[in-house]
Amino acid sequence: MPPAHVRARNYSPEVARRDDFPLGGGVTLEQLDRDPHPLLARLREREPVTWIPALNGWLVTSYELALHVMRDADGLTVDDPRFTTARVVGASMLSLDGDEHAAHRAPFVGPFRPAAVRERFAAAADADSRRLLAGLSSAGAAELRRAFAGPLAAGIVARALGLELEATDDVLRWYDAIVAGVTEVTAGKPVPSAAAEAFAQLEAQLKTVIARPGSGSLLASVAASAALAEDQIVSNAAVLLFGGIETTEGMIANAALHLLENPSALERSLREPQLLDTAIEESLRLEPAAAVIDRYARAAVALAQAEIAAGELVRISIAGANRDPAIFAEPDRFDLERGNGRRHLAFAHGPHVCVGVHLARLEARAGLRALFEELPGIRLDPFRPSHVRGLVFRKPQMLHVVWNV
Repeated sequence: MPPAHVRARNYSPEVARRDDFPLGGGVTLEQLDRDPHPLLARLREREPVTWIPALNGWLVTSYELALHVMRDADGLTVDDPRFTTARVVGASMLSLDGDEHAAHRAPFVGPFRPAAVRERFAAAADADSRRLLAGLSSAGAAELRRAFAGPLAAGIVARALGLELEATDDVLRWYDAIVAGVTEVTAGKPVPSAAAEAFAQLEAQLKTVIARPGSGSLLASVAASAALAEDQIVSNAAVLLFGGIETTEGMIANAALHLLENPSALERSLREPQLLDTAIEESLRLEPAAAVIDRYARAAVALAQAEIAAGELVRISIAGANRDPAIFAEPDRFDLERGNGRRHLAFAHGPHVCVGVHLARLEARAGLRALFEELPGIRLDPFRPSHVRGLVFRKPQMLHVVWNV
């Protein structure tokens, strides 16, 4: 049953927008990109569901309402031709609901369960992390997002899908173009040609892997099961690639930044290794790599004070929900003592919870542990500060650090 404040309703589609939601009416994409948290706090308090003309849609910022929207696949769906990622890479488990969603997701669930992930990727994630850092160690300075976090994530997900590891640079190039394309579409623009070209190149590479019988790759196994058609395997593989890089690169970069900004927390995490997991979860809560996710109303519905018409966009602010003071005390503080930090929604919730969550956590843990062990005295570069930003995907665009050599 939905919460008492959420109920189906028939009503006139002529509803007031800007006058009824004055805070939302003034929101700009620039605010949501650069530093949305003070704005999200005001919205959560006064307009927890608000109409934002700049998005041409509704924004949900409270934790409980975000949970409801993510759980209610019957009333609020991803299965809409406007869904941003589907417009770039095609229909997949990310953009389908119901039986179709289950059919697309099922072949990929087993290989991403915790035990399977540990067995296949634990040693590789540690080895890849230390190899990448060995190549940096003598320099005494680096930009970590693209020199470390991105290549680590791309290499692991490429291995998971059966792509050649030598193609990591290509994978990152395709990923950059696809991420940029999704961001453009989210901002109301058409799919850029660079994103379409990147997906075409990725598609050709994935089809080569799918057609390689007996390789033991995940994609070849899915193809052999005849559970999905080739184009469906490609779209789902693109989503796994896209999510695998984006989530893990963002997790590592954000967590590294949070720990380097909080030296006492970093010192404790090095002294008490179990606290590294806590630090990763707290970082995910403060800055989820995917700040928003989209749904579309199947029919007219009332959500808090909002009268939502059938077909309208309902955007869930994971960044807003994760700092809801009704759930998280002192929500803007990085706190290793937080007892309920894992209640964050950084990996979504409900039917569309991230299928690669266990791999992402394993990579982040291995990458951060190696980072702080291999680069002694690592600290933020005081002359090149780092800032988290992003309309959809939030992370430091550059993470400059220095260390002792």
